[in-house]
Amino acid sequence: MEVKKEELLHIAKLARLKLQDDEIEKYLLNLQDILNFANIVNKAPIDGLKETVRERDAYNVFRKDEIEVFDNIDGMIKNFPDEQDNMIRVPKVVQ
Repeated sequence: MEVKKEELLHIAKLARLKLQDDEIEKYLLNLQDILNFANIVNKAPIDGLKETVRERDAYNVFRKDEIEVFDNIDGMIKNFPDEQDNMIRVPKVVQ
């Protein structure tokens, strides 16, 4: 299956990428290479292979939740470009 320019532009739009006209052909080739490799992996023989879920025994690596007092709020806030009422202001990310 060959990737079409329209498909690449649609994917770029979904990913909010602005591709220049001179980049499109390069990205088409790269995406096609990735899909070709995925196709090779999908066709790999798996008969007789044992199912593997993880490489080692699972255990909980998370630390216990503990409340800690942070004393340097002013120092932290001064590292951010925008602040209001001792809170960090960030750009809206959801439309």
